[in-house]
Amino acid sequence: MPDVIHGAHRSPLETGRTLFDYADDLSVAVPTSCRRTGRCRECVVEVVKGYRNLGGRTAPEAFLRDRFRLACQAVIERGETDVEFRVQRRRLRILGAPAGAPLELAPMVTERDGQVLYGEETIGPSRGRLLGLAVDVGTTTVVIEMVDLRTGASLAVSAFENPQRFGGSDVVSRIAYDAEQPGELRRAIRRVIDRELQRLYADLGVNRLDVYEAVVVGNATMRDLFFGLDVSTIGHLPFRSITELEWRAGLRASTAVVRLAHQLGVLINPRGRIYGAPLIASHVGADTSADLVAVDIEAQQGVTLLIDIGTNTEVVVTDGRRYLATSSPAGPAFEGGAIRHGMPGADGAIESVALQDGRLTYTTIGNALPEGICGTGLIDSLAVLRRAGWMNALGVFADRAKEIAIAPEQGITLTRNDVSLLAQAKGATSMAQRVLLRTLGVHPQDISQVFLAGAFANALDVPNAIAIGLVPPVPEERVRGVGNASVRGAKALLLSRHKRDALERLVPRIEHVELEAEPDFFDLYVDGLHLQPISA
Repeated sequence: MPDVIHGAHRSPLETGRTLFDYADDLSVAVPTSCRRTGRCRECVVEVVKGYRNLGGRTAPEAFLRDRFRLACQAVIERGETDVEFRVQRRRLRILGAPAGAPLELAPMVTERDGQVLYGEETIGPSRGRLLGLAVDVGTTTVVIEMVDLRTGASLAVSAFENPQRFGGSDVVSRIAYDAEQPGELRRAIRRVIDRELQRLYADLGVNRLDVYEAVVVGNATMRDLFFGLDVSTIGHLPFRSITELEWRAGLRASTAVVRLAHQLGVLINPRGRIYGAPLIASHVGADTSADLVAVDIEAQQGVTLLIDIGTNTEVVVTDGRRYLATSSPAGPAFEGGAIRHGMPGADGAIESVALQDGRLTYTTIGNALPEGICGTGLIDSLAVLRRAGWMNALGVFADRAKEIAIAPEQGITLTRNDVSLLAQAKGATSMAQRVLLRTLGVHPQDISQVFLAGAFANALDVPNAIAIGLVPPVPEERVRGVGNASVRGAKALLLSRHKRDALERLVPRIEHVELEAEPDFFDLYVDGLHLQPISA
């Protein structure tokens, strides 16, 4: 008899019921604020199996496409096969940057004579607390950190999936979707952030009027979608945001953006500010500029390489004099996107894979029953299969098999198509590194240190990443995982006006390298598809 499935849980299928009904049966939390009428548009789910069993889309679902539905509207009309769905707002493991030197305390928000000031402008009478938010709006993941502006202490950190995935898994798709359905992506991201803020305020006993500023970072598309800016210019040559175009035309002093909270409908003090950190160029956005703040890039010695692995992978290299940056469209594969059993770093994700006594073994986040494979598990899988001779450098399995079981008891496999997608993501990432290094005139052996940023950077097995060519071949001790460095950078910008000034001086010095302009672009990419160490 067919079942309705979510993760490792299932319930017998009955026609006439909605996916929201089954979410209740399976104890799956689905966001909603309209009592299941479809008006709030929050209960978006992805139907990964058995889509044909569902009835047609209703009017409230007109903004959705592909296999995305509103759980409250998706009625099961046929019981021919299993139906499997995923909720788009899972809570994710938080991998913050390792503790570093204390951050400078010189915030824009201060208190004087019983009044709260933003710079020299009075916001209102002091209420006793001065709080702020560091927000990283990633293509796949959103992270919020609440900070005490007096002490710099972190009060809470939350990470969850970006609900905009119904508009596509990459920025190009979302730019196209925003042109077709203006405002939907903006509303989706603001709704989820406001809902999470309400939860944090309730848990911490915080009044939103005590929160006076938020620093928002993200790639150019994600940042500008959040601020409600036109992102169409990022989708075609020369791939520049409207703020970058205006800055280059001399119409603004910086690519940074500042808005009053009430203008954006963000649930902090209405007279508080939302500061969007400056973009660097093209798709290299505010998340990368925040990374540079987090690792204190201007204080580093020797050749420093920063790699922020994500749906868009950003790479920065410097020798202390020149700063080069580029963005590579790696796609969502290393974040679980488009991979048959891929998933973000949430409970139940296979996070490490090894070979013991001739068989594959694994560990999961939270020691939970495996539901899929996240980025670190995927990288381990590639390296382990190569090392064991079960897969060649082209990603072809031994005996021409179509898939290899990773967790056979749960039916979790790695397919040949999965490996192809991962190789493409790896190839784009390694190509970007090679182009920047040679543009600077250095080789991998010249690198003094590599900073690895991104959702899974701290948990990444460095030898495995080097073995498949995701990270350059340098001594392991030179590679440092800095986790979600963009959040730490956003926090540093929240706590120090001096850091903002320094960043806005640094950004114009950074040279943006267009990968597609390289004459051997395609050759480098094809070479990067091989699952082997990066060559000089």
